[in-house]
Amino acid sequence: MTVKKMSVFILIAAVLFLGITGCSDSDTLENQYKDKSVVVNLQGGDWGYPTPFSHYSRGPGIYKMTLIFDSLLERGEKGYIPWLAKEWTVSEDGCKYTFILRENIKWHDGIDLTAEDVVFSFKYYEKHPPVFNDLTVDGETFIKSVKAIDTHTIEFEVERPVAFLLGKIGNTRIIPKHIWEGVEDPVNFNGPEAVIGSGPYILTYYSREQGAYKFEAFKDFWGSGQRVDVIKFIPVSDNILAFDRGEIDITGVSPDVISKYSDENEYTIIKNPAFWGYRLIFNMEKRPELLDVNVRKAFAHAIDKNELIEKVARNAAVPASPGYLPIHHIWYNDKVVNYEFDIEKAKDLMNGRKLSFTLLTGNSNEEVKIAELIKINLERAGIDIIITSVDTKTRDGAIKNGNYEIVLNGHGGWGGDPDILRTTFANGRIRGYSNDEINELSERQLYEMDAKKRKDIIYKLQEVIGEEVPMLPLYNTTGYCVFRHSKYDGWKYMFDHHEVTHNKLSYLDSWEEGNIP
Repeated sequence: MTVKKMSVFILIAAVLFLGITGCSDSDTLENQYKDKSVVVNLQGGDWGYPTPFSHYSRGPGIYKMTLIFDSLLERGEKGYIPWLAKEWTVSEDGCKYTFILRENIKWHDGIDLTAEDVVFSFKYYEKHPPVFNDLTVDGETFIKSVKAIDTHTIEFEVERPVAFLLGKIGNTRIIPKHIWEGVEDPVNFNGPEAVIGSGPYILTYYSREQGAYKFEAFKDFWGSGQRVDVIKFIPVSDNILAFDRGEIDITGVSPDVISKYSDENEYTIIKNPAFWGYRLIFNMEKRPELLDVNVRKAFAHAIDKNELIEKVARNAAVPASPGYLPIHHIWYNDKVVNYEFDIEKAKDLMNGRKLSFTLLTGNSNEEVKIAELIKINLERAGIDIIITSVDTKTRDGAIKNGNYEIVLNGHGGWGGDPDILRTTFANGRIRGYSNDEINELSERQLYEMDAKKRKDIIYKLQEVIGEEVPMLPLYNTTGYCVFRHSKYDGWKYMFDHHEVTHNKLSYLDSWEEGNIP
């Protein structure tokens, strides 16, 4: 490392150390960045240390990490766009992917990013899987080999052609070899050097206790530039009150308060796509009674989705498809069976049986209210529900470990590649349940490289899932965001995600698909 590069590294590390180890934000960082022109304040909360190994698994943790760490491709508004890689090719047999890097990409410590860093990242992840691991299919790595052809060219060879591998390879975050090659325990590697990436922002403050983060624009970022100089995540007790006071610059709002922001001279209101939703997950291993499809269909008929949308989502939602892919998904099938709310039909399906289940839910107001409403109608159909409410992390842990009978889960990610149908429903992924037709269709779409043929398979798969009801999607939120456009107006959606503040393109100069540097 040259003297110049070493000095840059030491300077950045010193700034990071001051912020992350708990010195007063006002005493250290505010004074250093008084000349910044655009500061965006967002709702805070602790989502982990933003390395690929230490952030929390939900969206707010993932997308903070991506402000720091880049990937070969990035999610644009219409699809994947060039990022660290300026171009790529896929061989005719679908088994070889070649990416060519841009010139003059720097790590935050001033060292050049090269093809060797890309090769290292993929090999390191094979030994140390990141929190968001895109490099496996059914738990097995699909990469046969990865090598650097020269300083800017990387070649991947895969075991066999798979329909969605370009996105999986392209979305993997690249880490600096010179920092991580000696790290044996990446989960607990949380010094300032752990958050050195090549992305548009540097982490300059983090407080786990406060749930506060500060990201500063990286001045030598390889891209066309940042519109936002400082991104701050600050703790607030009430997001609407904090927005009204000007403490945060954008917030989600429910329809019943949206009229107060109707002044178009001050506010802009945007409607989110339906890529976040709630579903009931059945554990047929613990409760074999749920293996009876008529019992599952009784649930479907006894739950009034429209009531949930009106009373909980305040009409900022759409009924979820029994075939799982939501209405705004590009491969949504509108021919999937629809289970109308019908208590008498539910009773007929129960055929005089009386059953009792424990429903595990998170402790948010929305989830508790959903649970209470569905409990009332299910009891009318002969299904008694005992509600157990826990915090989100406990609920997520119970889902992972199978410690539930039925669980209510709300999350994003419903807009991703339709292989989510396979990874959600096929080959025993629902505890105690398997269906040969779902398994076969899931396998076929995985290896179908013709997009039209794959779409036909995905449509059929949604129909079979809808008839089987192995789990019950309830509704997908379409919620609203409001922001002061005089403060900042660059918000953009990703093609498969519901939240504009999660999109790193929201904070950068124009990155339309036809305007990539």
